[in-house]
Amino acid sequence: MSNTGKKHKAAEEKLSKTGVTSWKSALDFVIKNATAKFDESVDADIVLGIDASKGEQTVRGSVLLPNGTGKKIKVLVFAKGDYEAAAKKAGADYVGVEDLINKIESGWMDFDVAVATPDLMGLVGKVAKILGPRGLLPNNKVGTVTFEVANIVGDLKKGRLSFRNDKGGVLHAPFGKVSFGVDKLQENLMALVKSLHGAKPATSKGKFIKKITLSSTMGVGVSINPDEN
Repeated sequence: MSNTGKKHKAAEEKLSKTGVTSWKSALDFVIKNATAKFDESVDADIVLGIDASKGEQTVRGSVLLPNGTGKKIKVLVFAKGDYEAAAKKAGADYVGVEDLINKIESGWMDFDVAVATPDLMGLVGKVAKILGPRGLLPNNKVGTVTFEVANIVGDLKKGRLSFRNDKGGVLHAPFGKVSFGVDKLQENLMALVKSLHGAKPATSKGKFIKKITLSSTMGVGVSINPDEN
C-alpha cells in the first residue's frame, strides 16, 4: 500500500472515533488531516433534492465567497469599445471578440471563465459547442452575460464561484483552501449554502439540501448536518 493510502486509511479510522458534530469541528478535522505537501482545496459535495433529468430543476448560479476561493483565475471577456476598455482596466486577462473566437476554434483554452456583453452572444455562439460542454459558455444565470463587465471581472478575481448540479443531482464546489483556517472556510461555506437555497427550483419539492460532505483534495469525506446554519 502506498504512503498516501496509509494516511487516508488512518484518517478514516480517526474519523470513526472522533465526535464530529458541527460544521466547525468537521472543518477542523479536514484541515488537521490534510497531509499533502501542497495547499489542498476544501470541497463540498452537496446532494440536492431535485430530479436532475428535468431541465427546469437544474440548480445553477454563483456566489461571491467572502474570503475568495484561494485560486487565481484567468478571465476572458468578449467585448468591444468602451466595454473592452472597462474589462481591461478591471483586470481581465484576455479581451476581444473575433480574435479570441478564432483562437478557441483552433484549440486554445488558456482561461478559467468567460464573460460576454449581451450584444456579442450571437458571435460567441460560434464556439458554444466548444465552451458549453466545458462549462465555460457565458450565461445569464451566473452573471457572465452582462454590460457590467468591470463589476463581474472584479468579482471573479475576488472569488466569485459558479455552481451547477451534475447529472446525479449532486453539486461539487471548491470553496477555499486548507490554509484559510476554520473560520474563513465556515464563512465561505455558509455563503455557498445560502446562495444554493436562493437557487432552489420552484418545482423541487421536499428537502432541498439533503446531504453535505466536506473533504480536502486528498482527504477523507466528512458528512455534516446540512441544516446547522
